[in-house]
Amino acid sequence: MKEELQKIIIGQNEVIEQLFAAIFTRGHCLLEGVPGLAKTLMVSTLAKILDVGFKRVQFTPDLMPSDITGTNVLEEDDSGRRNFRFVEGPIFTNILLADEINRTPPKTQAALLQAMQEREVSVGQETYTLPDPFFTIATQNPIEQEGTYPLPEAQLDRFMFNIKVGYPSSSEEEQILMATTRSEKPEVRKVLSGRAIVNIQKLVGSVAVSEYIVKYVARLVRATRPKDPQAPPYVAELVDWGAGPRAGQFLIQGGKALAAMDGRFSVSIDDVRRIAVPVLRHRIATNFQAQADGITSENIVERLVKEIPEPDIPKLVR
Repeated sequence: MKEELQKIIIGQNEVIEQLFAAIFTRGHCLLEGVPGLAKTLMVSTLAKILDVGFKRVQFTPDLMPSDITGTNVLEEDDSGRRNFRFVEGPIFTNILLADEINRTPPKTQAALLQAMQEREVSVGQETYTLPDPFFTIATQNPIEQEGTYPLPEAQLDRFMFNIKVGYPSSSEEEQILMATTRSEKPEVRKVLSGRAIVNIQKLVGSVAVSEYIVKYVARLVRATRPKDPQAPPYVAELVDWGAGPRAGQFLIQGGKALAAMDGRFSVSIDDVRRIAVPVLRHRIATNFQAQADGITSENIVERLVKEIPEPDIPKLVR
């Protein structure tokens, strides 16, 4: 998968790794970055190398919930009888690209909530199950605030990872310019079917997680909460509220995916540390003091990862 993706996407190794980890654990991703960093191209290329359904929705201020979920249409049959028929919206796919998700009002953003959590859609009195596998990969531009509707915390919490897409290095940018200004375009091939993805998800779910890892994850998540006695003093000073239990679930699931992709049979502390920032940074709300000092939630997570001690391993007594 990585080889095929890198035919089109140059660099961004951490972003690609986190995207794969989310896919193999049934998670959703929020890609954040300035325009022109190939966020949309990355997702559309990912869909091309997977033999699954793919739909792209460009979120705009006038987009309605029914434009995503679908709607009931009144039809008349040959005998003159009228019946309602449900016409599926673009959400009925395997990979949904929600492009510039913060450009649409809360009413339409909320249409994704049920789909992302329960993987089903309610229209009228009927509830429809979404295909399996199903992932939402959303993008947003962090620098433009005019005409945008910031995602509510409840919806941010549905995203497993908040992935920051950064600028390429100097050598990577030269490669990008060389590759994209040529007339011939590389072709990618499909390497994984929907059924294979579901099987890999089951395999990743069976990766072992020790009590030692669970204790470390719980300790790390609880340290983000300002009112928790285990939290360091600077968290109480700089944070309004911290991460909930879902963050711990995603840390363990993401750790399983990294271990499986590395060919290991159990999760290590380093796996948890590698994904702590993308899992936690959108689940911590900093206060005015932190903003005045230029401290972000990412800075706090990085500091916690360095300072939170590993649990003691009980020694065997003969």
